[in-house]
Amino acid sequence: MARIAGRKTALTWVAGVFCAGVIALLGYLAIPMLPVIGDYVAGMVRSLIG
Repeated sequence: MARIAGRKTALTWVAGVFCAGVIALLGYLAIPMLPVIGDYVAGMVRSLIG
């Protein structure tokens, strides 16, 4: 991480871990949509080809 004057190293680590956790949670919550997205893309490709 970049060193910024006046910022505590521990606080930046906590904020970084929290942000990484939020991103991981959003990715986990998006997993059920993968089959839906796959069907949508397959339908679009089928309509473009045939």
